[in-house]
Amino acid sequence: MWIELTNLWIALINIIGIPTCHLSIAWLCTRLPARYFEKQKQASNSNSLIYEKIFLVRYWKSLLPDAAPWFNGFAKGSLSSTKIDYLQSFVTETRRGEFSHWVQMLAISLFIIWTPPPAHFIIIIYAVFSNAPCIINLRYTRLRILSLIGKKQSKHHG
Repeated sequence: MWIELTNLWIALINIIGIPTCHLSIAWLCTRLPARYFEKQKQASNSNSLIYEKIFLVRYWKSLLPDAAPWFNGFAKGSLSSTKIDYLQSFVTETRRGEFSHWVQMLAISLFIIWTPPPAHFIIIIYAVFSNAPCIINLRYTRLRILSLIGKKQSKHHG
């Protein structure tokens, strides 16, 4: 513990600060320009099978919240179109969401500065387990959409 606080202050800061951290970072990330997250990278559908077989993502992905619409961001709960432009925007937004969750994981991990052992391990575990499923789901979704884009482009060209 790098900063000495009473247990009451530690509890208050963590109870108020952690959700505020999640929401603030999510909000800030929805305000970043999309061009920061645009990147062309092709992926094969076999990559998404790793997420299905190892992480069993299909069984729990529907349980995850999508906070982007809370901040007038891009909803990623389901596809609204199969047009290439929309799908490419969807891919960009999965990158934005993944970036947001990596930053949230890092920021929440900093709460160990005032949280004493062994509670600081709980902070780290929470930071990982509250963000890793979202990162896994966003990567899985991105791979599937990239595969769909590839199929649509090859069908269009072939």
